[in-house]
Amino acid sequence: MAQREKIRRRRRTKIIATIGPASSTPEVLALLFRAGADVFRLNFSHGTHDDHAARIAIIRDLETRFDRPIGILADVQGPKLRVGRFGGGRVQLQTGSHFTLDLNPTPGDVTRVNLPHPEIIRAASIGTSLLLDDGKLRLRVTRVREDHLETEVMVGGPLSDRKGVNVPDMVLPIPALTVKDREDLAFALEHGVDYIGLSFVQRAEDVAEARDIAAGRAWIMTKMEKPQALENLDAILALSDAVMVARGDLGVELPPEEVPLAQKRIVRAARALGRPVVVATQMLESMISAPAPTRAEASDVATAVFDGADAVMLSAETAAGQYPYESVNIMDRIIARVEQDDGWRSIIEASRPPPEHSAADAIAAAARQVAHTIGASTICAFTASGSTALRAARERPEAPILSLTPFVQTARRMAVVWGVHAVTTPDVHSMSETVQRATRTAQAEGLAPHGSEIVVIAGVPFGQAGTTNALRVAHVK
Repeated sequence: MAQREKIRRRRRTKIIATIGPASSTPEVLALLFRAGADVFRLNFSHGTHDDHAARIAIIRDLETRFDRPIGILADVQGPKLRVGRFGGGRVQLQTGSHFTLDLNPTPGDVTRVNLPHPEIIRAASIGTSLLLDDGKLRLRVTRVREDHLETEVMVGGPLSDRKGVNVPDMVLPIPALTVKDREDLAFALEHGVDYIGLSFVQRAEDVAEARDIAAGRAWIMTKMEKPQALENLDAILALSDAVMVARGDLGVELPPEEVPLAQKRIVRAARALGRPVVVATQMLESMISAPAPTRAEASDVATAVFDGADAVMLSAETAAGQYPYESVNIMDRIIARVEQDDGWRSIIEASRPPPEHSAADAIAAAARQVAHTIGASTICAFTASGSTALRAARERPEAPILSLTPFVQTARRMAVVWGVHAVTTPDVHSMSETVQRATRTAQAEGLAPHGSEIVVIAGVPFGQAGTTNALRVAHVK
């Protein structure tokens, strides 16, 4: 039998790479995984179910080839709001002119266009702002009627068929999951994806609905891209398994100066709860068409790492760009370099949230402290559901975290979690067996050299999720 190729990351912060036309072949996906991609994102706004099924099959083949669990994020589209079509396909709206949005499906012109969303008309009021085409155009509502909105063009420009509409001033009475989303969600769950990216969430109820459908078959990664979601941040995080700072749409609906503060607030709140948090959108945007990032983009990635994000994400850079491999490679290099800096460790230490008042958090905090004191080579967390590894990661220890689990689904979910190297292993039934398995696996995985010490945390009795209550120090012989 051919020797399996071993992959070991030299960094704690993970990388998510979006798959698209530029990165759908087995050869390119293998290159991206070698370069540093820990999780692959499937964007259900594009592509067919057959396309996504083929990509999932390739990723699972890569798992076998590299002997590593790989996470798959299925990002559903959500309720995308759009204007209708124009008679000539495109118009030029002049600043200061009047423009009507109505329910009439007739192709529009420079004075009006169809808005096939009566819920927007019902929720609008005089003064409401409407943003078109990713915020390039701005309208202000001047009159509300039963079947149309009259507006003044505050910022004009070209507007073409089916461009998006953003409504930063209102909460719309629409579900976060459309009919298409439910079909995509059923497909993704059937094919064993690990995370569901939930788009355009406004309320905690949106997350609860997705959780009910997933029923534990995948983790819910809530995308924070609406100002309304920020107003309900704590309630949304409480129901989410993970969270993404989706700066694209968030940046359309928030003033630019507010986006960095929102990013830091979300990262800080997620870390306090021990929820994995991803920073996404436009991280290396120039690399869609250039072989190297701008200095500002490199600094942007570094900022997310300094903030303590669990992962950073590439979108069009790997999905449709000319340099998908180079994008992952340079992101890997930026992260690794930041994490070698003494200032990074000082900031991570200073931003660590206090442990919660539970035995599990006390054990995780103690494991970090013990590992630091004795210079342990790794912290080994036995976990069924992933909660023990999550608590260890919340502490942001100096030592890498080796997550041992009998369930491949849990190992794959750990691919997005800061500092965690996950391995599937048969279940254990006693503390002595746990310590023996931990030392052997840590040594085999290259995380604990002969003669080093490791810290082992687990839950007793074994096999019960969420019972982290035991800590041992073991010598690797």
